[in-house]
Amino acid sequence: MYVLKTCAACTMVLGLLFVTAFVLSDAAAMKKQAYFNRTAYLPCHPTKAQNMSLSELVVFWQDQKKSVLYEHYFGREKLDSVNAKYLNRTSFDGENWTLGLHNVQIKDMGLYDCFIQKKTPKGSVILQQTNTELSVIANFSEPQIEVQYKDRNSGINLTCSSKQGFPKPTRMYVWIMNSTNSTSEYSDDMLISQDNVTELFSVSINLSIPFPDDVWSVTAVCVLETESMTTSSTPQNIVIIMESEGSDRLEKE
Repeated sequence: MYVLKTCAACTMVLGLLFVTAFVLSDAAAMKKQAYFNRTAYLPCHPTKAQNMSLSELVVFWQDQKKSVLYEHYFGREKLDSVNAKYLNRTSFDGENWTLGLHNVQIKDMGLYDCFIQKKTPKGSVILQQTNTELSVIANFSEPQIEVQYKDRNSGINLTCSSKQGFPKPTRMYVWIMNSTNSTSEYSDDMLISQDNVTELFSVSINLSIPFPDDVWSVTAVCVLETESMTTSSTPQNIVIIMESEGSDRLEKE
C-alpha cells in the first residue's frame, strides 16, 4: 500500500509540473506568413531558458497533428522522432532559436508548437512553449485578356484569366477606358478551379461589353483582388477598323 501511495504522489507532482509548464507558454499564437515554395520561419523564444546552453536542453517543433518537424537533443540534432514528410526540409538556427521549414506548400498551413525541455532529477520538464500560426500565400500570375468579337453591334466579348495563386481570389473585374477619358467597370461571376496537388487556384471571367457609341478605340485592364494583394493586366488597346464593305470589325493591338 505504501508503494502505491508513493506512485500516486509522483503522478500528482508530475501532473502539477506539466500544468505549470503550459502556463508558461505564450497565451496567443504568433502569426507568420510564407510564400509558396519558399521558406517559413518558426520561432522559439527562450524567455525562460535564455541563460541556458542548448546542450542542457531538448528543443523540438510539432505540427497540429503532433508530428515532429525537428528535434535538437542536448546539443545535437536527433532524427529518430522526425516525421518522414519533414525530413530534409528543415534547418535550425541555434543562435536565433528559429526553425526554417523549406519548400512550403499550401498543406503546411496551420499551427506549430515549439517546446523547450530541461532534464531534472524527476525527469524532463517543459520550460516553455511557443505557438505559431502559419499562413501561406502564392501570387497569382499577371491577368491575361483574350478578346473574341463579332461586330460593333455585338460589342466586345472577352475573357480575363489568372492562375496559380492562393488564397482564393475575392474579386475580378475589367475597366474599359475610352478616348474621352470615361471609365466603366464590368464584372461577372468568377470561374474558379483548384489544382488537386498544389491546391493553388486559377480564375477567369467571361464578359460581353457593349462598345461605346461614337468611340473607335478603348483600353481594357483586368484587375484581380485577393485578401493580400491586387494585380492587374497590361493595358490592352481594342479598336474598330472599318471594313471595305462598310461593316465594322473589332481588332486588338
